[in-house]
Amino acid sequence: MDQAGKSGTDGDTAQLLARIAAALERLSPPPVAGLAAADTGEAFVWEPAGGGLVAVPQVARVPLSLLKGIEPQRDTLFANTARFAGGLPANNALLWGARGMGKSSLIKAVHAEVNHGRADKLVLVEVHREDIATLPQLLRILRASSRRFLLYCDDLSFDKDDTSYKSLKAALEGGLEGRPDNVIFYASSNRRHLMPRDLVDNERGTAINPGEAVEEKVSLSDRFGLWLGFHNCNQDDYLAMVNGYVAHYGLKIAPENLRARALAWAITRGARSGRVAWQFIQDLAGELGQKLD
Repeated sequence: MDQAGKSGTDGDTAQLLARIAAALERLSPPPVAGLAAADTGEAFVWEPAGGGLVAVPQVARVPLSLLKGIEPQRDTLFANTARFAGGLPANNALLWGARGMGKSSLIKAVHAEVNHGRADKLVLVEVHREDIATLPQLLRILRASSRRFLLYCDDLSFDKDDTSYKSLKAALEGGLEGRPDNVIFYASSNRRHLMPRDLVDNERGTAINPGEAVEEKVSLSDRFGLWLGFHNCNQDDYLAMVNGYVAHYGLKIAPENLRARALAWAITRGARSGRVAWQFIQDLAGELGQKLD
């Protein structure tokens, strides 16, 4: 082949390689924001497919003092979180139980209370249920930071054929690297073992070795050293929640009228919980023409 032909072949090859590189770059995911995003701020959402750690300027939460009827859980979680924020050993926590009883609200409120007056702020990072499989990637990013991080997943549970719980098991305690010393993980769930009861019962009844099958399914919850149960509240606790909100926001209503209307609201909802109490307060404030600032 003459020199001109060789040069033409080299040019074609270079163009082909350039097109391949451009195509691969278009197919590759966007770069994930690393520690630069977490160097400042107190709260982030982990979005691995859309930019990594996304800052949350204002966290939607209520003051810790307004969470009524869950005082033992509040005190235990606060103490655990304060120890971790201070550089001491602490446990991963699973908040499980009845709907609307303040599990996720407690996590966010405790985070704010622990940070009050602290110079070295504890960082809250929300991890969505669908991104659990990317936890190892997030932990590698946070491991290199000098800050301390509270990872939080709301309404965490796993269904049949869902294997992403294995990523969570490895991230919490397993694997060669293990959980970084500057990271703790809190989760809220309606399920004590994060698995549906019928799935566990089915494993117990149909597996070749029922004991081993069940252990595999429920061992995830064992990775949480701290279990906090939340149960349906009674009438007194429900009214205490309502009265706490009314006092905090300065709503103008007679006590007798408030009690009657709050109880009627709970009857129409068929439940008493912190969520029901807050929904009643929103309705009441709107009717009274008062803002909840």
